[in-house]
Amino acid sequence: MTRATLLSMLCAILALAGCGKSEAPRSGATRVGVVAKSLGNGFFDAVRKGADEAAKELGAEVIFTGPTTPTAEGQIEVLNALIAQRVDAIAVSANDPDALVPTLTRARDRGIKVVSYDSAVAQAGRDAHLAPSSDQLIGETVIALTAELASEGRGKFAVVSATPTSTNQNSWLDQMRKALVARPGLDLVGVAYGDDVSDKSYREAVALLKQHPDLAVLVSISSIGIVASARAVEDQGLTGRVKVTGLGLPSELAGYVQKGVVPKFAIWNPIDLGYSAMQIAVQLARGGDAGKPLSMGRMGEVTFAADGVGAMSKPFVYDASNVAEFAQIF
Repeated sequence: MTRATLLSMLCAILALAGCGKSEAPRSGATRVGVVAKSLGNGFFDAVRKGADEAAKELGAEVIFTGPTTPTAEGQIEVLNALIAQRVDAIAVSANDPDALVPTLTRARDRGIKVVSYDSAVAQAGRDAHLAPSSDQLIGETVIALTAELASEGRGKFAVVSATPTSTNQNSWLDQMRKALVARPGLDLVGVAYGDDVSDKSYREAVALLKQHPDLAVLVSISSIGIVASARAVEDQGLTGRVKVTGLGLPSELAGYVQKGVVPKFAIWNPIDLGYSAMQIAVQLARGGDAGKPLSMGRMGEVTFAADGVGAMSKPFVYDASNVAEFAQIF
C-alpha cells in the first residue's frame, strides 16, 4: 500500500467521522427559521401565515418554531436547534434584547443571516430589525385612542405591558410618555407587567382596577394583555365605566368590541409582518444588502437606518365598523 493510498484512506475515514455531527447539510431551497416569542400565541400564528405566503412566492422554506413560554432561555434552545440545522437565515421576535446576542452571534459567524422583527434583538446580534411600525407612531396612536375614550380627553389610565425586558413594549411606553406632554388632561397612574401570560395579565389588570377605582381607561400594549384586561373589566362589572384599548388582534377582541368593553384598538397586520420579515430574511440570505432599500414584496420597500432598524407601516385602528371583517383574517 502506497503512502498516497494511506492518505486517501485517512481522509475518507475523517470525512465519515464528520457524519456523526448534529448539523444538517443545507438543502437547495433557502431555509428560514421564523421564531415566535412563544407558541400558541394568536399574533404569531398570523405571523406564520404571512411567512408561509412569502416563502411560496420566493421558493423558500419556513421552519416556524418557538418556546412554549415567552422566555429568553426557551428561545436560546430553539435558536441552537436552528443553528444545528444550518438554516440560511433566522427571523426572531426577541423575548430579551441582550440574552440572545451570544447565540445569534454564533449563528452569524456561521454565515446565517439574522433579522429580528416585532421585538428587537440588540444591534450586535442581528443584521437588521424590522419594526412593525415606528415606536413614535405606535406611542402616539395608543395615546390618541386613550384620549378619545377618556371623557373629554381627561382622566386616569393605567397600562398592562408584557415583560419588563421586552424591547418593543418598553420603547412604546417611552413614546407614550412623550406623547402625553401634548395631552395634559391624561394621567398615567400605573404600569403592570403580565409577562405575556393570560392569567398573570388578568390578575395584574384586576389589581390596577382595584388600586385605582377612578380609572377611566385601561390600556394594554400586549395582544395577550388586552384580552385579559377586557375580561377583567367585564368580570368586575365595569363595562362602560372603564374603557379598554391598546394593541390586539381582531379575532380575539371582536366580541369585546361589540359589547362595548373595547370600543376601539389598534394593531398592524401580523400577517403582513411575517410576510415582510420573511421577504427580508430571504433577500439577505441570497446576498442582499441591508444598507440599501430592500423590497418587502406587496408591502413595498423598507430602508434601514444606521442602527439597522426599519419600519413596516403605521398601526391601523379597529372598531365596530370593521373588526368583524378583519376577525376572519387574524
